[in-house]
Amino acid sequence: MNQKLNGYHCPVEAALVVIGGKWKALIIWQLKSGTLRFTELMDRLPMVTPRMMTKQLRELEQDAVITRTVYPEVPPRVEYALAPLGKSVVPVLDSLCVWGAEYLTSHGCPIQKKTCKNQGPKSVLREPDLQEEPVIKRRV
Repeated sequence: MNQKLNGYHCPVEAALVVIGGKWKALIIWQLKSGTLRFTELMDRLPMVTPRMMTKQLRELEQDAVITRTVYPEVPPRVEYALAPLGKSVVPVLDSLCVWGAEYLTSHGCPIQKKTCKNQGPKSVLREPDLQEEPVIKRRV
């Protein structure tokens, strides 16, 4: 057994180490629609710095969540896709999307049309809740 895997106290902890963090779940969420190049991921997640994107992609590849394919071209072309392990996480993220949408609407925060380019299940996004401009409401 891998030494890294011996230190976890429960399966949830192991899952959060692999897909947790600020950007990993969002990267997986974007890749669920298919193969993307680095610049396409950066376009879809502009809040992530190139350095952090590279770091997160390397960690996801090391954990066998994504695959990285390098084509011997000039300039080099690199594509990222979900590995079978990554595809198995998509239903979890779909459920997390539903939960997040319910949380936002129950706390008076409408779901934004432009939240991300790869929205989750259509049933979650009800038309009356969609807004063009960001609406930020804080609980007091």
